[in-house]
Amino acid sequence: MDQNTLLIVLIIFVATAACALLIQAVSLFGLLVVARDFRKKLMPLLPQIEDIIGRVHQMTERSEKHLDRIASTSIEILDISKQQLVKVDELLTDASVRAKVQMERAEMVIDDTMTRVQETVGLMQRGVLRPIREVHGLLAGVKTALQYIGRGSRATVDHATADEEMFI
Repeated sequence: MDQNTLLIVLIIFVATAACALLIQAVSLFGLLVVARDFRKKLMPLLPQIEDIIGRVHQMTERSEKHLDRIASTSIEILDISKQQLVKVDELLTDASVRAKVQMERAEMVIDDTMTRVQETVGLMQRGVLRPIREVHGLLAGVKTALQYIGRGSRATVDHATADEEMFI
């Protein structure tokens, strides 16, 4: 490359860099103007913003104290609840065991009672009802014999026929 070409390329490069710097300077100046306007609008609000920040800080401190107290109280409540649940579980287990034992006892008493009732019924049938049936049978035989003897004469043909028809 000869020097003239190199010089032209260098001039173009310097010109491009100068334009870029000029555009950057104009952009920075525009940014400065916008920042000043923003500052003018923001400065009257700064005391209010600082007041809000102070209040937020105080509320945060109060909230932290309350949250710590709430957390510790919640932990205590959970511990007490756990202890009470253990006691309730023990009580229910004990009641369940006792109820089971009582049910077994009641079943034994009922079985014993049923056995005794069956024995009593058997004794009643053997001791009371059987003799009553025997006496009843004996009395029925005596009654039939007395009726037969009290009839005296032989039965008429009509009566004998009626007896046979009833028998058949």
